[in-house]
Amino acid sequence: MNFYTRARKRVVRVATVALAVTATCSGLTWAAVSLTEDSVDAKPPVTCSYKLTNGAKSVGIPTFDASAAARPYTAELVTNRGTITFEALTDKAPCATNSFSFLARKGYYDGSKCHRVTTRGIFVLDCGDPKGEGAADPGYFFDDENLDGAEYSAGTVAMSKAAPGRNGSQFFISYADPDVPMSSEWTPFAKVVSGLDVLKAIARNGTQDGSSDGKPKKAVIIKSVTVRQASVNASRVKRG
Repeated sequence: MNFYTRARKRVVRVATVALAVTATCSGLTWAAVSLTEDSVDAKPPVTCSYKLTNGAKSVGIPTFDASAAARPYTAELVTNRGTITFEALTDKAPCATNSFSFLARKGYYDGSKCHRVTTRGIFVLDCGDPKGEGAADPGYFFDDENLDGAEYSAGTVAMSKAAPGRNGSQFFISYADPDVPMSSEWTPFAKVVSGLDVLKAIARNGTQDGSSDGKPKKAVIIKSVTVRQASVNASRVKRG
């Protein structure tokens, strides 16, 4: 074996070792990056706290199971003016959607009047107070969520509240896009999939005092709510 042959073999051995070391280091680097990314992307488990109050119509306090609460569902509101159906945003507003489902199953909304309709600037129907006055809560409240970039275009269902962070049973449904700016203060928790025509008809009737913001001229009564979860049999609550 001449000098050039020995030298060439030595170069090949050195290159092979270098490639092996590089591959090992790359693997370690990838593992380190993966571990780092996992730790950065890891999110704390979702928890919901429902705080006691003196409710107008207490039906208990909802429990929260993150896996169960994450299951999508639709809610069907049967009113004396027609039916409105919406899809719950369980992935974005788990505390609000869990609460709404709980109250619906308890019959909390049955027989209650929607207490407010607006026909200028913002276009919403407010419901969820069993007294029909827009001040009552269900005996508990919970914090805001899903407010980052929240907007209230037609079909949005969002929590109503008397003070920041005090969400209870009241909610509003937008039947048209607002023509004035609305700050992101109310938790959006669902989207209407059918029944916008019902809402618009309610709005066309106007208010009791003829203003653009007041009690509906023709009473809007929630007769019942039906919650249907994905991939399971429909879970119904009593009808009025």
